[in-house]
Amino acid sequence: MSENNSKHAVVTGASTGIGAATVRKLRSEGWHVVAVARRADRLERLAEETGALPFAADITKDDDVAALARFVAENGGLDTLINIAGGARGADKVGEARNDDWEWMFQANVMGTMKMTKAFLPALRANRRGTVLNLTSTAGLVAYEGGAGYNAAKFAQHALTNALRLEEVENNLRVIEIAPGLVHTEEFALNRLGGDAAAAEKIYQGVAEPLTPEDVAEVVGYAVGLAHHINLDQIVIRPVAQAANHKLIRA
Repeated sequence: MSENNSKHAVVTGASTGIGAATVRKLRSEGWHVVAVARRADRLERLAEETGALPFAADITKDDDVAALARFVAENGGLDTLINIAGGARGADKVGEARNDDWEWMFQANVMGTMKMTKAFLPALRANRRGTVLNLTSTAGLVAYEGGAGYNAAKFAQHALTNALRLEEVENNLRVIEIAPGLVHTEEFALNRLGGDAAAAEKIYQGVAEPLTPEDVAEVVGYAVGLAHHINLDQIVIRPVAQAANHKLIRA
């Protein structure tokens, strides 16, 4: 099975967690990578470590995305767009929903993915062997109590991904969705729960082996590294202890 030999990727959400792990994974396999996130200091450290090209940008802002597209074009272009950036805020039920949290989640998960994809579609279409990989979540496949805002955002991102695959197949664009379950990252639960470290750690308490960012990055690297005619439409990845969103084994 031949590999994807066109290895120029843009990775968002690269300052931490799955995004940073994905940059490390791709660089270890010889990819040229532009690493994108809001926090320039973290990107610089990642660039020093891996050799990736850093670009500080807020993917929800049109001017930032346009500047990023110019930067990528000036630095070798791309054949692979990996949309990792996103996240959750709050665990409120619908009756206690906070407008700001919902708006942030839709901006980060849906609008950011749309703006990045729209900005790079001309280059990906011209390439004729382009790939878009969107990191969604099992929260975008099955709803749960206290997750409505994140569910809604990730369901929307999941739908966007499916529509994109149908719309761009005539341009030979490969569109991949990876939907992780429980992943123990540095910041996801902490940010979701307003910085409450004790509450965030309880999310993972007693779970013998939750997924790590490196686990997910391994799957991302595999999916985008396959020969281009192979499309892994949707990959659901969970720890063995999580048989479903509602069934998690704790010691």
